[in-house]
Amino acid sequence: MAQEDKAKKPKKKNGTFSQIWKIYQFTHAEDKALPWFLLVAILVPIVMAVAVCFIFHVGWLSWILFVLLGIMVGLLLGTMTLTRRSDKVGYAKMEGRPGAAAAVLSNISKAGFRFPQDPVWIDAKTKDAIWRGTGRTGVYLVGEGDYARVTKAMKREEDKIRRITKGSDIPIYKISVGQGPNQVPLNRLQKEVIKKKVKMTADELAILNERLITLQKRQSALGMPKGIDPTKVHVSRKAMRGR
Repeated sequence: MAQEDKAKKPKKKNGTFSQIWKIYQFTHAEDKALPWFLLVAILVPIVMAVAVCFIFHVGWLSWILFVLLGIMVGLLLGTMTLTRRSDKVGYAKMEGRPGAAAAVLSNISKAGFRFPQDPVWIDAKTKDAIWRGTGRTGVYLVGEGDYARVTKAMKREEDKIRRITKGSDIPIYKISVGQGPNQVPLNRLQKEVIKKKVKMTADELAILNERLITLQKRQSALGMPKGIDPTKVHVSRKAMRGR
């Protein structure tokens, strides 16, 4: 009975400070300059607050308020600095890994965007892959792998989509992920997707998604070659930061 009670007890969640410490350790392992950046980010607002108090000869109550404000702003800037540098390290670790694009796309939380984890095309030998997603801005084909091969494959996928959206002006965006010319680096992929202008209503998007699901079922029935399993290489932001 005692063992059963222990098993039923929920595991304690890591506290905020524990999570921040893990993120710091994860980032510092690759970014040795991190402590200096954090020190500057935290101390500068505090020093500025103290300087303002000296210059304007404020009263003791204003001293307390200004210093508290400086501390809060410093902690905020420190958190932002840690977040950005941990993201940079996380993206660097993910770069070039199969399924990295799918992991980044799955973290788009903006309403209306939908990026399934399964690719619509994959080369079993080279592991080149294409993911298809949608949003009120249009249809996205995101390729991962050799630029020339992926570009040809995305053109074929575009032709399939054009057939089911014939007569409409729904844009189809082709994005090749990588560090080469005409490619989008992994750390800029989300921004590249989100920055497009809205072209559809929510109802039009729902109809488009239904048609694309039907198209995907037809492709699956024909036997799309299997290669990597993107669900096994999914990397969330928590994993990127070592949580």
